Amino acid sequence: MKQIAFGTYWVAIALLMPVLSLSQQALAESKTIIITNTVARSDTDGNFMDVHDGCLEFFDGIFYLYGTRYGKTDGFTKANRYVCYSSADLAQWRFHGEILTNPPEGIYYRPYVKFCAKTKKYVLWYNWYPSLWNGQYGVATSDSPAGPFVIHNNNVQVKHAQPGDLGLLVDDGVAYLIYTSIANKHGISIEKLSDDYLSSTMENSGIIADGCEACAMFKRNDSYYALFDGTCCFCPGGTGARVYTAKSPLGPYTLRGNINRETNGKVIVPAQQTHIAEIPGPEGIQYVWMGDLWGSCKDGIKGHDLQYWSGPLQFDGSGLIETLVREDSVTLKLPNKPDAGDGR
Repeated sequence: MKQIAFGTYWVAIALLMPVLSLSQQALAESKTIIITNTVARSDTDGNFMDVHDGCLEFFDGIFYLYGTRYGKTDGFTKANRYVCYSSADLAQWRFHGEILTNPPEGIYYRPYVKFCAKTKKYVLWYNWYPSLWNGQYGVATSDSPAGPFVIHNNNVQVKHAQPGDLGLLVDDGVAYLIYTSIANKHGISIEKLSDDYLSSTMENSGIIADGCEACAMFKRNDSYYALFDGTCCFCPGGTGARVYTAKSPLGPYTLRGNINRETNGKVIVPAQQTHIAEIPGPEGIQYVWMGDLWGSCKDGIKGHDLQYWSGPLQFDGSGLIETLVREDSVTLKLPNKPDAGDGR
C-alpha cells in the first residue's frame, strides 16, 4: 500500500509540472512596461500627447489611444478635436492626427471606439454640443482603427434626453452604452445597442444613480461593473469612482463601494475617470483605471494635463475591487506575442 501511495504521489507531481511550466513560460515570455504618471507622455515626434477623456483599446495586436485634443483652450470651445495614437508596447506612440471627417461645428468630448464583428467596422461614439449644454450623440465608422471615421448619424436617439458622458462595452458581440442624462439630474443608465452598434434599441436599465458623470463599464468573469461618481467637469481636485455590479448588463446594479475615496471621503487620485482599459497580460486581462489629472500641468495649458493610469486593479474573492493607491509609476506585463484583440 505504501508503494502504491508513493507512486500516486509522483504521478500527481508529474501531472502538475506541465501546469507550472506553462505559467513560468508565460512569465518568461512577457515584457515589463513602466507607466509614468508624473510626466506628460510624448509621441515618436517628441510632441506632447494631447489626448484626454477617451479610451485605450487593443485591436489587431496594437494599442490605440483615443481622446479629445484641447490645446491652449479652456475646453469649452469649438476648437476641440478627436485624435488617435497607436503603440505596440504602450511606450512608443505614433500620432495619427484628427480622426473624425467633416464634423459639424460644435463642442466635442469623449470619443469611444469598438470593433463590430458583424459589419467588420470600427465604430466611434461621441458626445457633442451644437451649443452648451444641448448634448447629443454622434456615431461614425471606419475600416481602420486609426480612422478616418465617417459620420453615420450626428444625432443618435437614446432613451433619456440630453445625453452627456458615455462609455461602451462589447459582451460576446453585443454592445452596450453607459451614459449620463443631463436632463435626468445627471442620471446614469445603460442601454443595449443595435447589432451594428449604430443605434440604440431603447432597452434601458433605468437610472442607476443621479448627480453623476464620467462613466465606464466592463465585464469580469460573470459580473458586470459600472463605475462613475459625482459631477466634476475639469475639476483639479478629481472625484471618486463608485463601483456597481450586476449579473446582467442591464442590471439590477448594486453599489459595492468607491475605489477612489478614502473612508473619510477624501479623493485618492485627484483625477476624473475616463475609462477602464483591458490590457492583455501573460496571465490574463489586466484592468487599468484611467483618469484625467485636470490642472496638473505647471504651464497651465489644458492640452498638457497629465493622464493617470493605475496598476492592474485587484479583486477579492467576492469580486470587489480593492481601493486605488496613488502611484507615480506602475508596472504592467505584456506578452511578447499577444492575441490580436477584438478587431480582426
